[in-house]
Amino acid sequence: MSAENRYTPPVSDDGLRHWFVAGGVIVVDDSVLLVKNLRQGGAIEWTTPGGVVDPGESAVEGLTREVEEETGLRVTQWAGPLYRVEVMAPDAGFMLRVEAHLGLAVEGLLAVDDPDGIVIDAHYVERGAVAERLESAQPWVVEPLLAHLHEGVDDGRTFRYHMTGGRGQPRRIDRLG
Repeated sequence: MSAENRYTPPVSDDGLRHWFVAGGVIVVDDSVLLVKNLRQGGAIEWTTPGGVVDPGESAVEGLTREVEEETGLRVTQWAGPLYRVEVMAPDAGFMLRVEAHLGLAVEGLLAVDDPDGIVIDAHYVERGAVAERLESAQPWVVEPLLAHLHEGVDDGRTFRYHMTGGRGQPRRIDRLG
């Protein structure tokens, strides 16, 4: 799907866009697959591969499609969800729900050709270097992934965050619970 045709959820009755995203945790030889994202304003952010789940898709269907689009890899077996993330960001106009799944069987060769133009690179990063690579990522990306990698979190628990600010205002992100 090209960037101009990407699905954007409508604004709901609460005045927010409700995004549903799936993320893939793919580990090979104790290295984690991370993708380099080009964000608005030219900011760079490393994350796990994944993206917006389109209407009518399950989380796994959307995740499989997104990982293949972003990395060229085809994941044929998933486990999870490992963990979930919820972000409430009323000042920025969105609510984000994420499901992260573990890729158990992967086929193909790593080749970045993201039709959305967001993912511009991908690398397997040694487990011990993941935190450093993710230092520019949002806490809702970093904390749950590191909890999985270092503490074995894989029970589907939900990590909740509240963000104030955004849209040109200073942001503050608090973890809830």
